[in-house]
Amino acid sequence: MPLRFTLRQLEYFIAVGEAGSIALAAERVNVTAPSMSSAIAQLEAGFGVQLFTRRHAQGSALTPTGERFMEQARVVLEDAAKLNDLANIYTGSVLGSLRIGCLRTFVQLMVPQLRRTFESRYPSVEFSQVELDQAQIFDALGAARIDVALTYDIALPSDIDFQPLRTLPPYVMVDMDHPLAGRASLTADELLGHGMVLLDMPHSSDYFLSLFRGLGQRPRIAERTSEISIQRSLVANGFGFGISNMRTVSDISMDGKQLKFIPLHTPVPPLQLGIAISRAAHVSRTIQAFIDHCHEAADSGSLPGLLA
Repeated sequence: MPLRFTLRQLEYFIAVGEAGSIALAAERVNVTAPSMSSAIAQLEAGFGVQLFTRRHAQGSALTPTGERFMEQARVVLEDAAKLNDLANIYTGSVLGSLRIGCLRTFVQLMVPQLRRTFESRYPSVEFSQVELDQAQIFDALGAARIDVALTYDIALPSDIDFQPLRTLPPYVMVDMDHPLAGRASLTADELLGHGMVLLDMPHSSDYFLSLFRGLGQRPRIAERTSEISIQRSLVANGFGFGISNMRTVSDISMDGKQLKFIPLHTPVPPLQLGIAISRAAHVSRTIQAFIDHCHEAADSGSLPGLLA
């Protein structure tokens, strides 16, 4: 019997099933919507079944048959990945696709250099990256849209395995003219009389506010932003202090102003920067090679963008 499908068609089918629309799925996997639509049509024609119910302006919903096909398609792709990994073991190769998720707060610091050194070492790997917040990372790992993620140990679900790379204690960021700029260290209660520029992202903001919880008071939020570069510029221009666990190599904001980083002493445990992966995921030779690459960088004190 001739083969009725390709692995690529199954990948596109799963992407549409997860996204709920061809347009959104095409954007996620970086292909054109007509190409994805054609792949789904070929899959349906090959098996003689309807996998989706298509409704104008409402996307594509899986039929009951489509839901069963989705379950089996995941199994087929996982088995194919294991076959590919077995071949890589015998040939000593590290190749294939690698999908990395990274927390938005530090992707610009770390991923480009880690990616460049990894690709130079393993040029046959097809590397892709996506910037996400913490909640999106857990969702993408659970749905197998990414293979592995660089993130913090904040609100880790039970189905996520986390491997620490580096401990990140908190620092207070202030502009050079701030009343606290001359201090060698600070405590949370000493910040209560000053305005705060809060990095307001899912889970991250909860962590920053938890640094004040033992005081029974909340800091005065002067500004909120979900972008760390904007936070740094607001702080550097005197709109308030910020708190960051990323002690970066650069003390300069995006608009060229100097920042002062002051250690914050707190009973709250410091964050751990590390690698998150689904416990249910198959760890291929290529995924393991990237994990080992990150550990090597951390162990040698050369994680990109961070002060050693």
